Amino acid sequence: MNKLFVGMDISLDDVKVHILDQDGIDACSRFSIDNNPSGCNILVSHILDCCNKYNIQKVFIGLESTSVYGWHIQYYLADHASLKPFNPSVTTFNANTVKAFKKSLGNLPKNDWVDAFVIAEKLRFGRLPKSCPVDFRYLALQRLTRHRFHIVDSIVREKNYFLSNLFLKFSGLCQTKVFSNNFGTTATEIFNEFLTLDDIAARPLEDLVAFLVDKGRDHFNDPNATAKLLQEAVRKSYRINANVNDSLNFVIKSCLDNIQYLEKQKKASEKTIVNEVKGFKNQFLCLTSVNGIGPTIAAVLISEIGGISRFDNDNALAKFSGIYWSEYQSADFKAEDTYLKRTGNEYLRYYFIQAVDQLRKYCPEFSQYYARKFNESKTHKHKRALVLTARKAVRLVFALYFHCCFW
Repeated sequence: MNKLFVGMDISLDDVKVHILDQDGIDACSRFSIDNNPSGCNILVSHILDCCNKYNIQKVFIGLESTSVYGWHIQYYLADHASLKPFNPSVTTFNANTVKAFKKSLGNLPKNDWVDAFVIAEKLRFGRLPKSCPVDFRYLALQRLTRHRFHIVDSIVREKNYFLSNLFLKFSGLCQTKVFSNNFGTTATEIFNEFLTLDDIAARPLEDLVAFLVDKGRDHFNDPNATAKLLQEAVRKSYRINANVNDSLNFVIKSCLDNIQYLEKQKKASEKTIVNEVKGFKNQFLCLTSVNGIGPTIAAVLISEIGGISRFDNDNALAKFSGIYWSEYQSADFKAEDTYLKRTGNEYLRYYFIQAVDQLRKYCPEFSQYYARKFNESKTHKHKRALVLTARKAVRLVFALYFHCCFW
């Protein structure tokens, strides 16, 4: 079977292309196209010319994972009607894989043309990741779930920034456990009611108690004790210049507005995700049959895993997720210390660990396994136990997916 290998180095504006035949000989002169639909049509035209010239039966197309610059061209080529007779296989390589392979080709220079050639040669060398047909339903859901991940990451970053400014404004509140949550309604209302710490200190205890009861909606078990803790936190806090205080008031209120807005966006994205995941009813019902895996986590697992036929077993899924460990062995020596590989899908790894954090609360099997690994770990007990338990969750998800059964 005659094969054609198309290597592409993609940037924001253009794409460098190098095409090889199965003997490693240039099928045509290297060329560059614009990274737009017109450029893609030119690329398809060149590929078809080479296919007709060399009687090609199979086309391999490869590119590096470069942000989102290759997203459109990758799926454009995979779904192009003119290329269907040649059964195109599109592979996206990790940049580290291409870099390591390039070293085996000798001391090559670093430029876009050489990178395109190296990718084509890597395709010709073989041992490629297992390919699967493009299903645009997964892509639509994946965009939504990754957007939620981005929102959650922004919330974490904004909350950390808020806490750093909160220490400057009200150091005692950060050091003393006055409220269970410094992002709660009562805690944040303090900055609307009192402009300075001296305003809080000047208030009688009875007024502070009334404030806490009103804003806390009678949720405090002992508002009098909480009011005393608040006064104690004020006494322990640093006093700052009036000009700096005004600036901090603005920054803190702005942070709180940002957090509130992002929380609304997170809820809206989750609602949209639930509507979109309805197209995967069987997979969704299988995953949500497990206590601890909710609609959002199930949707992420569905979108990032894609078709389960891509994976031969749970080991392949774990490797794709980046939940596997290094191995170092030579002769009679075998290293006892291994580290977690982080070369897989970061979104899938994150949500597997999030799922396990819930599973250990609702499933006795996972709770017991987590407790055992927690006790076995010498350092970072919680993190180590979570990741080890996540590997167990990979087996569960693969089995449910593969057999299409309920827990």
